[in-house]
Amino acid sequence: MKLYSRFQVFIYSLLTALLLLVILFFTGVLDFSSKKGGIVSNSAANEGEKIDLVSTKDGSSNILTGESVQYDYSRSSLLKNGLSEDEVNNILIYKNLNSGVVNITSITFEYNWFLEPVPRSGTGSGSIIDQQGHVLTNYHVVKDADNLSITLADGSEYKGKVVGVDPENDLAVVKFNPKGKHLTVIPFGSSSNLQVGQKVLAIGNPFALERTLTTGIVSGLGRPVRNESGLIIQKMIQTDASINPGNSGGPLLNSRGEMIGINTMIYSPSGGSVGIGFAVPVDTAKRVVNDLIRYGYVRRGWIDIVPVQLFPALVKYANLPVSKGILVSEVTPGSNAEKAGLRGGNPRNAVRTGNKIIYLGGDIIVEIDKTPVESLTDMFTALEDNKPGEVVEVKIVRGRSRKTLYVKLSPRPKSFKW
Repeated sequence: MKLYSRFQVFIYSLLTALLLLVILFFTGVLDFSSKKGGIVSNSAANEGEKIDLVSTKDGSSNILTGESVQYDYSRSSLLKNGLSEDEVNNILIYKNLNSGVVNITSITFEYNWFLEPVPRSGTGSGSIIDQQGHVLTNYHVVKDADNLSITLADGSEYKGKVVGVDPENDLAVVKFNPKGKHLTVIPFGSSSNLQVGQKVLAIGNPFALERTLTTGIVSGLGRPVRNESGLIIQKMIQTDASINPGNSGGPLLNSRGEMIGINTMIYSPSGGSVGIGFAVPVDTAKRVVNDLIRYGYVRRGWIDIVPVQLFPALVKYANLPVSKGILVSEVTPGSNAEKAGLRGGNPRNAVRTGNKIIYLGGDIIVEIDKTPVESLTDMFTALEDNKPGEVVEVKIVRGRSRKTLYVKLSPRPKSFKW
């Protein structure tokens, strides 16, 4: 049996202790960085201790304390701190309005191969528009949602419900019960007098980073953009303010802190922001929001016909005088369209395409309310901002001549038999 001297035992013990200290240091258990030279355990973070960074009295440096920082957000104080007018404008708008932007979490259930429900979540943003808890957002944020959760700036969470949707403009209104809490409301502005180059600010929750502020300018106006339903949203605002997944439904603001648009989509080959974002004009939202809250949908006018979008085979077969437009296959008897003089096709001159029967010989609509009509999408777009009872100008081709009719619109059906 080998015996060790006391000196050897001491050396082995010392080396073992040093090795243990080295292991504890590199694994982060021990921290020798304290100015006082002591060993500080990072277990405080594990126990959830809150340490805030606050400024010293002269504001020249930050120190660690347990107190909360108090900022003076008055305009004069911010300017005294050396900030520019533009920076102060950004700060004050964010300070006053960020709590009016909510985080919307939608849960939908899908079924796996074993027919088990699997929840799928998505996030978006929304703007509080009144003290009753109505929130304006995008339709695609809440589409097909089985459950909705509304999270406010203070972290409080509420159950939300959809009260109205407008897929044609990608808008929706959801509601939560604030239970008497005072809410920050995002004020409506106007999108009718916007100028390319003016400053805009976007507040939202991109990639679940809550209440993020980005700034930019109006890059373009009047952009027609096709939405997920294949319909054209007219007069979209183009901006280079960074908009990313999660920003959808949040407000686009002007330098007065007024909502001028609802951030909706981005053009991005990579999936991230490349400086081309689009917002629904706030004037569109103001026009439909009351209907969404009151009826759950937007009341729109309609021309009571069975429309058929022209296609090359039909144009050639019927020897039509135009290649694009809407053929009036049928006119609803006794309708406003019939009273205005629109004519449908002849039942004795019919053709079949798929499971659809088309009556030939009717009028061909080429323009509605000053909007050229070449497709069904154009027809929906032309009537998007018209209410039942309004009269619109309709230009048609009848035979080889062109005519202008004035049609009083009927309520649009919720669904069409055709």
